[in-house]
Amino acid sequence: MKEKQTIAGPFLKWVGGKGQLLKQLEALLPKELYEEEFTYIEPFVGGGAMLFFMLQHFPNIRNVVINDINRNLTEAYRVVKEQPDELVLNLKRIEQEYKRLSDEESRKDYFLGMRQTFNEEALDALSKTSLLFFLNRTCFNGLYRENSRGKFNVPFGSYSNPTICNPEVIYADSQLLNKSDVEILNGDFEAIAQHIDRRRLCFIYFDPPYRPLSSTSSFNSYVKEAFNDDEQRRLADFCRRLSNQGNCLWMLSNADCSAKNPEDRFFEEIYKDFDFQHVWASRSVNAVASKRGKLTELLIRNYQERENVWQVAEGEFNFNSYL
Repeated sequence: MKEKQTIAGPFLKWVGGKGQLLKQLEALLPKELYEEEFTYIEPFVGGGAMLFFMLQHFPNIRNVVINDINRNLTEAYRVVKEQPDELVLNLKRIEQEYKRLSDEESRKDYFLGMRQTFNEEALDALSKTSLLFFLNRTCFNGLYRENSRGKFNVPFGSYSNPTICNPEVIYADSQLLNKSDVEILNGDFEAIAQHIDRRRLCFIYFDPPYRPLSSTSSFNSYVKEAFNDDEQRRLADFCRRLSNQGNCLWMLSNADCSAKNPEDRFFEEIYKDFDFQHVWASRSVNAVASKRGKLTELLIRNYQERENVWQVAEGEFNFNSYL
């Protein structure tokens, strides 16, 4: 029997993760990525499905820069990269303590205590990341959400046997992040501009907080700072400036607002003259069951060719299998 190989992938559940869209995104990558060395940048790295996909399949990447405004998330990337052994030990201890609790009420109290510690105490990066992993695997729907004060406020999730520690994924991710010497930034998306080498092709994948499809579907509170329409316009202006540099190719994901409301041409207006594609995605985090299911998302690019140079083997990627 062939031994199953652990594929590096997202170590946290993250709303808007791109694991399910990788085949569609791969088919729309620029052909230049298969022909020359390049720098890869993600200004909104989130769970990292696209990051780990790119690192595993493009050995011609020479520089990698990831960024996110969520400090807890970027600290987690650094801990996974630099302290995998210590992280695994912490998570195994927490997992044992949690699973020794026999009833749901006790587990809920344990969760709430950990959440309070995460929000209120000054912790080193390793301790903070350990709690983030635990909360991510035991909170409702695996969400990360902050209130206006920057506090994690997702309630307890009733899971009978959550996987809190997955050493294989942590070690696979750590190895890949170190092999590629990924530079990890924490801040505004425009900060990535100073990391673009004008002497080399640069490919940037933008996956910002999505614009709400309606007034009742406004979840984008990954951090206390709102990513509103003004921020979406600022991002579009930034993308336009990158296009003028000549060596930057970029691809951007966002909500397909005009599919929901044909009169809502927000993205068609702010990304006028760029290439628009549509990809199919499943939405599963809405509390209202009738609002879950398949829908289209926008993929906006500053290039147009869509040669599908090679296909990912069917079933090769299942980044949700261990979450």
